[in-house]
Amino acid sequence: MQRVAIVDHGLCNVDSMWRAVEECGAKGDVTEDPRDLAHADKIILPGVGAFPDAMQILHDLGMADALREQVLGEGIPLLGVCLGMQLLAQSSEEVRPTEGLGLIDARVVRLVSRHCDERIPHVGWNEVWAAREHPLNAGLPAGVDCYFVHSFHMQCVDDADVLATTPYCGGFTSMVARDNVFGAQFHPEKSQVHGLRILRNFVEL
Repeated sequence: MQRVAIVDHGLCNVDSMWRAVEECGAKGDVTEDPRDLAHADKIILPGVGAFPDAMQILHDLGMADALREQVLGEGIPLLGVCLGMQLLAQSSEEVRPTEGLGLIDARVVRLVSRHCDERIPHVGWNEVWAAREHPLNAGLPAGVDCYFVHSFHMQCVDDADVLATTPYCGGFTSMVARDNVFGAQFHPEKSQVHGLRILRNFVEL
């Protein structure tokens, strides 16, 4: 059974993620101890809230360095979810310029409405369209609906890192993948059967 470390930095609902991971047949381990990452087969970094606050907490816990060590040094697969995906970037403009984990060459910027019916924060169900085939999105229908809650999005420097997009506010990156680093801007744990499929795909990578 795969052991999945779920990073608890206090800015996320880890219970729903833990239940979803367990439903996918893995052993979920909610932790704020960076030493636990060394014993994991996979790591999930969830998150809601502000980018600078989350990064400060990760640094204070020693999680930022531990994540880089396990992901870059040991090759452990990492999935960032919602704010967790944004934390993978080089930097964010949210609240104030802040450096991220630097695992994806990207920056995080504010969503900008293009039409009067595009509200920000972007909250609710929206389409996710695969940009390329990948084991993480295997078995998903085209334009699958997933659940979003966010006001910022990731802009990748390299289009090859973009795994899926969503047609809102002119279109934004909703999934990324580079080597063993993955991200979902939406909440797979709240996206019903298709979200669980993504988590199961991650567990089985």
